[in-house]
Amino acid sequence: MIRVLIADDHPVVRQGLRTFLDLQDDLDVVGEAADGAEAVALVESLGPDVLLLDLRMPVLDGLGTLLALRERGLAPRVLVLTSAGEGRDVAPAIRAGATGFLYKDVDPAALVRAVRAVHGGQVLLAAEAAEAMVSGPGSSAAAGQAAVLTAREREVLALIASGRSNREIARELAVAEKTVKTHVSNVLMKLGVQDRTQAALYAVRHGLA
Repeated sequence: MIRVLIADDHPVVRQGLRTFLDLQDDLDVVGEAADGAEAVALVESLGPDVLLLDLRMPVLDGLGTLLALRERGLAPRVLVLTSAGEGRDVAPAIRAGATGFLYKDVDPAALVRAVRAVHGGQVLLAAEAAEAMVSGPGSSAAAGQAAVLTAREREVLALIASGRSNREIARELAVAEKTVKTHVSNVLMKLGVQDRTQAALYAVRHGLA
C-alpha cells in the first residue's frame, strides 16, 4: 500500500484528489495539509511514502516545504502538482528534492500512474516541465556532457531513470552486476552528478530516458 499525503491550500482540490486516489486499491491517503508548514509536520508524524505538493501555498510555499523536508532529513517521494504555466519553478523544485512535476490539468488516471512511478523510484516530469528544464540556463552545456557517454552508458542511464537497480540492469543487459557498477560510476562522473537520482533527472531533462 502506497501512503499518500496531499498538500494544497484549496479544500475542493484536496477533497477531489482524496476521493479519486482512495478508489485505488494500492493507494491510501493518510492526511491532508492546507499549507507547507502543516505538510512538513504531517510528513514528520505520518511518514507518507509520497507527498503530493502544490507550490502556491500560504505560510510556507512548496519550495520552502521541500527545503524544510531536506533540512529535517525527511525523505518522502515528492510529486509536485501545481498550476499550469509555472515552468520557471521546475528546476528549483527538482533541485530542492522533488522527483516528479505535474500540472493540475493532468488526467486522473495519469496522476495515479505518476504516484506509482515516483514511489517506485522513477523520475517523472510533465512534457511542459521537461521542456522548461531543457530550455533553462545551462542546458546546452549539460547536453554536451551527454555526448561523452558511450552507447552502453546511455543504456545504463536510461535504465537508471526507469528506476531499475544495479541487479535489474545487469539482468536486462546480460552482464555482471560488477560491470554495471562500473558503468554507473562512469555515468555519474561524466555527467558531473552526485547520485542515481540526479542522473535520472538528467536523463529525463535531456530526452535520454
